[in-house]
Amino acid sequence: MQAPIEHRWSPYADNGGTCLGVSGDDYVVLAADTRLSSGYKIHTRNCSKVTQLTDKVLICSCGMKSDAITLHKQLKARLIMYEHQHRRQASVNAIAQMLSTTLYYKRFFPYYTFNVLCGIDDEGKGACYHYDAIGNFERVPYTTSGSGSSLVMGVLDAQLGKENQTIETPALNKAEIVELSKDVLSSVGERDIFTGDYGEIFIIDAGGITKASFDLKQD
Repeated sequence: MQAPIEHRWSPYADNGGTCLGVSGDDYVVLAADTRLSSGYKIHTRNCSKVTQLTDKVLICSCGMKSDAITLHKQLKARLIMYEHQHRRQASVNAIAQMLSTTLYYKRFFPYYTFNVLCGIDDEGKGACYHYDAIGNFERVPYTTSGSGSSLVMGVLDAQLGKENQTIETPALNKAEIVELSKDVLSSVGERDIFTGDYGEIFIIDAGGITKASFDLKQD
């Protein structure tokens, strides 16, 4: 007689991917890969994790893609309502708080997304916020999220945070941070099967948002 089979079903799936954000004095750099996978299956090689919310604010979400799409749609709808009511675009600080309350509202059945919010604040300085799945957030000088985040954070701590260093080294400028972000994502793509294919680099400054793409490992 065959033993009974227990069937399980989960409403969540992790579609992988890695992102990182770095804030500067008057700019923010946001980088992410474009692979969308599930286990050993790659569903598409060209799926952006980044959504533009205002002229100077971007959100990047790793985790479950369908939840990320739903979350980004809701945020954009609420920001349109904000613009109609206040006759101006929301600041990155206001959006950061709104994202936190949106995630916390769903805390009993959370959006399975791990978000990085980047933008320019009212003082013209770069702002980078890191979130967990239920809305706890913190403004940080640099952060990372996604399946390869543990590989990224050590490099950012060493190169940007200057932690555990005995020799004084100069701070990196914007161009060097962009190159560092490309190198880090390329390195993660060699070691994490959920990260790869293509990378996107977004630079936010007083002039707006500029985007560049580069190749990552495709196997």
